[in-house]
Order: sequence, then C-alpha cells, then structure tokens
Amino acid sequence: MNKLEQLKKMTTVVADTGDIDAIGTYKPTDTTTNPSLLFKAAQKPQYEHLLQDAIDYAMARSADGETRAIDIMDKLAVNFGVEILKIIPGRISTEVDARLSFDTLATVARAESLINLYKQAGIDTSRVLIKIASTWEGIQAAGQLEQRGIHCNLTLMFSLTQAIAAAEVGGTLISPFVGRIMDWYKKAEGVDGYRAEDDPGVQSVTQIYNYYKSHNYPTVVMGASFRNIDEILELAGCDLLTISPDLMKELRNSEGDVPRRLDPEKARGMNIETIPMHESAFRWMMNEDPMATEKLAEGIRNFASDALKLEKFVTQMCVEPA
Repeated sequence: MNKLEQLKKMTTVVADTGDIDAIGTYKPTDTTTNPSLLFKAAQKPQYEHLLQDAIDYAMARSADGETRAIDIMDKLAVNFGVEILKIIPGRISTEVDARLSFDTLATVARAESLINLYKQAGIDTSRVLIKIASTWEGIQAAGQLEQRGIHCNLTLMFSLTQAIAAAEVGGTLISPFVGRIMDWYKKAEGVDGYRAEDDPGVQSVTQIYNYYKSHNYPTVVMGASFRNIDEILELAGCDLLTISPDLMKELRNSEGDVPRRLDPEKARGMNIETIPMHESAFRWMMNEDPMATEKLAEGIRNFASDALKLEKFVTQMCVEPA
C-alpha cells in the first residue's frame, strides 16, 4: 500500500478543498472548505451552476444589498457542501463568516441559517460540521449550538488553551493548525525548518491529542494546515487529518511503512494534569502565548479577507433582473 492508503487505516483523511473533482480523485472520508477554497472553486466553469443557483436564491429573498450578499455566500457554501456530500461517505465542514468571530449571538444565528439551508436541501445535518474560529466567543457559540444538536468544528486553533475550552463546551471536533504554528516559530527562531518530530506544530497537536485522550474527552482532533507530508506522517493515528489535494497526491505516490505515532491507549495511560478552564484563565493563558494570540488574530483577518473577496465576487455576479 502507498502511504496515503496506510494512513487511512489509522486516521480519517479529510480533503481540505472545495474542488469537487479533486475530492472524487482522492476519496477522503470527510471534507472541509473555507471562503478562500470556495472563491477558487466558484470561478471554475464547471461549478457555475452552483453559483447561479445561489444568486437566484438570494435575488428571490431580498432586495437589500447586504442581506443579499450574505444569502448568496451561505447558499453557495451549502450548494458546494451538498455536491461534496454526494461523493464522500462522511461529513462536510462549512464555515461561519470569520467577521463574526467575536460575536457569540451572531455566530449562533448564522450557523442556524446554514443548517436550515442544508435541511432544505434534504441533507441529514449529522453530516454537517459548522466551522467557527476558536475565540472565547466562538467557543461559547459552539457550546450553545452543540446543545441544540448542531455539531461544530473549532478552527484557527493554535494552543492547548483553546483546545481545552473547546472540549469543555462539548465541541465535536477541533482543527489545530500545524503549519501555521511552524511558520511562526521559524520566523521567531530564525531557522529554515525542523525535523518532523521537532516541529512545533506537530508537538502542539500531539500535546492536545494526549491531553484529550488521557482525560477521556469525546471531542476529536483533526490536524490541519500542513506544509509537507513529514508533518502529516508524524501525526499518523490522530483522529482525523485534513490534507490538501497536492499533499494527498504526494502521499499516494510515496511508498514505505507508515508507523502509528499517536495512540489513544498510550495516551490514556499518561498522567497529565488537569488544567481548569474559564474565561479569565482562557484570556490570561492566551495573553501569555504570543504565538497563539498572533496566529489567531492573523487567521481571523485572513479568513475575513477571503470572505470579503468571495462576497465581492458573488455580488458582482448578481445582476438585477430587467
């Protein structure tokens, strides 16, 4: 078996793309998207019908420009999600606008709107994860949504602090970002790179995984944002890993053994101290972690910028009927 096939034996592989053709090629279990990926996909001719359907939906609902743009964005995300769910056996992660990352109530409302669109499309919403940035406000929104039966993917995660808070509210899944953590440390330490086992991003996900398993949290860990396949292979055995099509292709074309690196039974045998988590502790611990603070803020800005690009693109495509 190639390395991708071996990895799939111990870890759920998730496609980090909005490209439906690529998903069909690499056959992941789950898929996750974001506005940047949707922006690229929406410009491809083969997906024009998904965009036009979103425009028609929004035009019929509202004459207000701002409301219409939101409607197009949400319907487009759901349209892609519906198509992707036709070819994968698992779940799709659909993102709430990052510009709502510090507004719990607005995040909850937008998430419920997305879920209603999936319901209208006849989708079993147990196959949908709502992606929310791992701010304190976002994590609290996820807690409220989980209580209402809406499952969440806490994204833009860079620290054990965020991970504990997400697990405490009952988040379904978290997405710690491996490559972006490495990027920060490379710049801070003035190095060109790290061996996979010494990679700060790999170490962060390993720490979170072991903490979760040792404390029997049901929240699952999905490593994300990889820069190379060595990072991926060093996390073999993680609950899930979300991987770009380019890196999946590289894994599929690679031979050799893939040993398990993360093991739930080993983690359960570790004596890891419990860290109490509440709002003031969360904010202080984030304050004391410059990497997590900077990368979270940067990630929200970048996701918001991507959302704005997509919004401008779809708005320009939206022409008033004659």
